[in-house]
Amino acid sequence: MAADGVTVWADGKVLPADDAMITVMDHGFTVGDGVFETCKVVGGEVFALGRHLGRLARSAAVLRLVCPAEQALRTAVVDLMDAAGPVDLGRLRLTLTGGPGPLGSGRDEADPTLILAVSPSSPWPERIAVVTVPWTRNECSAVAGAKTTSYAENVVALAEAHDRGAHEALLTNTRGLVCEGTGSNVFVERDGVLVTPPLRSGCLAGITRELFLEWAAADGLPVTEDDVTPRELAQAPEVLLTSSTRDVQHVAELDGAPVPGTALGNAAVELFARRSRERTDP
Repeated sequence: MAADGVTVWADGKVLPADDAMITVMDHGFTVGDGVFETCKVVGGEVFALGRHLGRLARSAAVLRLVCPAEQALRTAVVDLMDAAGPVDLGRLRLTLTGGPGPLGSGRDEADPTLILAVSPSSPWPERIAVVTVPWTRNECSAVAGAKTTSYAENVVALAEAHDRGAHEALLTNTRGLVCEGTGSNVFVERDGVLVTPPLRSGCLAGITRELFLEWAAADGLPVTEDDVTPRELAQAPEVLLTSSTRDVQHVAELDGAPVPGTALGNAAVELFARRSRERTDP
């Protein structure tokens, strides 16, 4: 394991992060031609791996990348986790790129590059501060909904949030509707119902979002998908974020104003915590 706690699987071998290398001509490095998944690790177990591998394959198809078979990916995950040793709380990242290619957007007939990495992580605060930012998601993009490695927009938006003393930034789409965070989906409470922007908004089909929608419906918790306006977001009595590393998380402050929080929001957090403990790979 490397000094920074990151262990890597590359080309069928497990090695410290400092020893892992790819060519500088890799298309993931030169033009952001790649897709990835981030999974939560709890007690040494990777949570919802099957769903993450399914989304990796879907994202790869959008970029016309050849994705390894699920069983091959699962074997690589097992090899990596065995080598990494105990990880009580961490994150596992799988990255698939177009492989070595030219300096332009076109690809060569190279094999894709697959890299897996795992590292310890710290828990999120129970409640966080969030800001809205002026930039938009393009719901009509050729890669809308795919989890690509082209994250420069997110880097800029998140840096703006940090500069303003917040943990996360929320973006609208080109229609002026609430879309998502830089690494999260968003739910707001409207008239006693938790509402999240639909996938047509351009938001990522988050795994935690997906699971929460399923579990809430099964348990009778009122939740739905619908367009959310910035005004609704600003006036909502409860705002929640969901992501693979944060689960379901309260927003305590939005653009400097307190978000009161509600019993429904508490129930949502408790529901996901309970159901996620029941099965490692739901």
